[in-house]
Amino acid sequence: MNGAFSIPVRVYIEDTDAGGIVYYVNYLKYMERARTELLRSLGYDKPAMPQQGLLLVVHSAEIRYRCSARLDDALRTTAAIGKLGRAAVTFEQKIWRQNELICEGVVKVACVSDHNHKPCALPGPIFSALKAVI
Repeated sequence: MNGAFSIPVRVYIEDTDAGGIVYYVNYLKYMERARTELLRSLGYDKPAMPQQGLLLVVHSAEIRYRCSARLDDALRTTAAIGKLGRAAVTFEQKIWRQNELICEGVVKVACVSDHNHKPCALPGPIFSALKAVI
């Protein structure tokens, strides 16, 4: 895991298809939770900064599925900062079942204006907090 931030995730029936296999888009939801909790651990409890007129939005995602998770699996979802720019951060994320890697992805999150959705620099404090965990 290389020191990545990690959260537990349990697979519920609502996460699965009729065969008890996790529906592919739910892996993205698990990754979103890990990114959100990483930011929360740094003191930022929402993916928006309305008082500053800013939002954090997914710019792009690349996901590789290795094998399926199933109903009631206990998973671990990680988030590590791969690259930090002035207006965006790229997260390297993995989902594990015990010691088996089942899914991995790279998700780029951009800071944009709440008004026009154009890129903006990350606020200094959040930039510094993210840089400190690289």
